[in-house]
Parts: sequence; structure tokens; C-alpha cells
Amino acid sequence: MAIRNIRELGDEVLTKKCKPVTEMTSRNRELIEDMLETMYEAGGVGLAAPQVGVLKRIVVIDVTGEDPYILINPRIVESSGEQTGQEGCLSLPGKSGQVTRPNYVKAVALDVNMREYELEGTELLARAICHEVDHLDGHMYVEKVEGPLQDVTNEDEDA
Repeated sequence: MAIRNIRELGDEVLTKKCKPVTEMTSRNRELIEDMLETMYEAGGVGLAAPQVGVLKRIVVIDVTGEDPYILINPRIVESSGEQTGQEGCLSLPGKSGQVTRPNYVKAVALDVNMREYELEGTELLARAICHEVDHLDGHMYVEKVEGPLQDVTNEDEDA
């Protein structure tokens, strides 16, 4: 396992749409392990493959610090409600902004064994799922910020 460099706002890779994963290979498993290690080291709750320079539809999320989700080719199939709150991103360190997202999200994804499963989340988990799926389509939360970005020293909701 290795900690990878996190790409930051302005890096062209963050604006590109990612390709679906068609099979689980040793390289994909290594990427997932590296992404988890990188996310934990950086203190985030989520990380998408393009944030480490890989254009694959892979996301890791862990809002509790002890129960990570691996989402391969995730897609949001249902959402409801609304929440507005501070959101940050490991690709834009030291900044956060007010973003409105659904308060409930249901996603369908593949696990590391390429088996389909559903993940339902509310509040922070719903926010993280939306945030990371946006990355896979070349979008960052700054496109949704309501008002100015704020300087932060340690944002718990970095995704």
C-alpha cells in the first residue's frame, strides 16, 4: 500500500469523466487500498480515483473512521430531502463552502468482488456519496457553493 498524491483544483484530471471498471484486477485492488490509505492519511471521509490521478469510476468513503465503503461504478438511483452545510474537499485543502445536497441518497455500486449492492445514506454519508460521484463525472463541489469559499484549518467534512 502507498499514499498517493492528491490532485488539487486546477489539475485537468479533475475535470474529466471517468471510465467504468469492467473487471477486478490486482492493479484495481492496489488502487483501492492506496486510496483508503491516502484518504485516512489526509483526514478525509471520501476519495475518488481521479483525485489520485486515475480516471476510473472508483470511490472510497468512510464517515465513521472504521467502516469503509468501496463503490465501483456507483450511480445514484434515488434521493430525497435537502440539507445545506459546510463541505470541503481533499482536492481543495484549507477551504470549505456552503452546499445544498439531498439528505437521503440510495446508490447502486459494485463491491471489490464485482457484486452489485445498494448503499443508502443520510446526512454526511448522503453528502459524501453525492460529492464523490460528482468527482467521477469531472465536477467539484465549488460548482455548487452558495456564497464565498471560507478558509478552514481542519474541516471534519472533507470528502
